[in-house]
Amino acid sequence: MIKSFDQIMHIARARGPKIVSVACAQDVEVLLAIDAAKKEGIVDAILVGDKEIIESIAKKKNIDLSRFELIDIKDMAEASRKAVELVSSGKAHMVMKGLVDTSIILKAVLDNEIGLKTGKVLSHIAVFDIEGYERLFIVSDAAMNIAPNLETKKQIIENAVVVAQALDNEEPKVAVICAKEKANPKMPDTIDAQKLQKMNEEGVIKNCLVAGPFALDNAVSEDAAKLKGIEHPVAGKADILMLPDIEAGNVLYKSMVYFAKSKNAGLIVGARAPIILTSRADSEETKLYSIALGVLCTSVI
Repeated sequence: MIKSFDQIMHIARARGPKIVSVACAQDVEVLLAIDAAKKEGIVDAILVGDKEIIESIAKKKNIDLSRFELIDIKDMAEASRKAVELVSSGKAHMVMKGLVDTSIILKAVLDNEIGLKTGKVLSHIAVFDIEGYERLFIVSDAAMNIAPNLETKKQIIENAVVVAQALDNEEPKVAVICAKEKANPKMPDTIDAQKLQKMNEEGVIKNCLVAGPFALDNAVSEDAAKLKGIEHPVAGKADILMLPDIEAGNVLYKSMVYFAKSKNAGLIVGARAPIILTSRADSEETKLYSIALGVLCTSVI
């Protein structure tokens, strides 16, 4: 089982290089991350976007563009379509968002003609390497699904399990996180958590161990679970934290980044290929780790 981003980088070097197409590549941080990933030997890249701006950024940042294919398309929607089409046609293994609105690139991903949709729910998966823990945490969903219903939550878990398997965790432990660890009819998410656990026990959700509801403390801390008298195998040992909605997911994600200063990476999964969709506020390191995670996920998606 992969337990750190150092291991992710090491294995990405062994499994790479993969080809990433970058939609609207005229973004400083994205180009720096692509350049670093190329130097690490984990990717080759096709840069799609405004050639003049890309070349200007490369000159200022001493990025050698001769190592990359460059496709000059200035219109953001058309550049996004081309970047996605490169993946759907088999010329690239994954697509990365550059200087373009998320809605524009996702429209291309979902295009009936050139897109990557599978009929599954798309969900955001974040992976965190947190000091003091000997395992990686997968957190979902912090960016895509606003208020998922039971069926959507099921598919979000299944997407997260795919990423866990890319990290060589064949049967990850999934904690369905709520405000408390006891079911309460006045708190619908706790009832959904019970239903998701039952779906797992009945074999509807496979290749993982699902339990809930859990509060965050007794999902990640064995001591906290013991104090509450919770003895389930997932208690205190969760690998995947399934959050009830985008509000909780987003707050936990940013708390880990800004308070815990943890290493992290993020992808959109559920499509036919990994979608590297990072925030403008994400560091170059986060973008590099997200590319490396995408390399690992190409083997299981």
